[in-house]
Amino acid sequence: MIVTADTNILVRAAMMDDPVQSPRAARLLLEAEAVVVTTVSLCEFAWVLSSMYRQGTDAITRAMGGLLASSKVVVERAAVEAGLAVLQAGGDFADGVIAHTGAAGGGAMFASFDRRALKLVAQGGQRILDLNEDT
Repeated sequence: MIVTADTNILVRAAMMDDPVQSPRAARLLLEAEAVVVTTVSLCEFAWVLSSMYRQGTDAITRAMGGLLASSKVVVERAAVEAGLAVLQAGGDFADGVIAHTGAAGGGAMFASFDRRALKLVAQGGQRILDLNEDT
């Protein structure tokens, strides 16, 4: 069976915090033929681990690394790697995913008011448009 895992499946399997749902989630991830994990789910996953579970960058990176290490997981790896690069540089995982996905879709520049995101995306080699500046 090939499944698309919702964010709550990923969280339960990573955190093992629910006596009923966590083992079910882990079993699904182990027993499925393939598990499709969308970048949207991973953005939510990073946010939930950070804001709700108070997990730091290292813990989030390890959790995502565990998913990426599985040959069963189908994910847009380049976008995830871009998100992890921004996360590890002190930014938000989602900003890296957004910038990468936008560039892949033809976006010439990453536009934002978020100065930290702009700085980190620019450090990754993408052109930026700082909307805090007069253009």
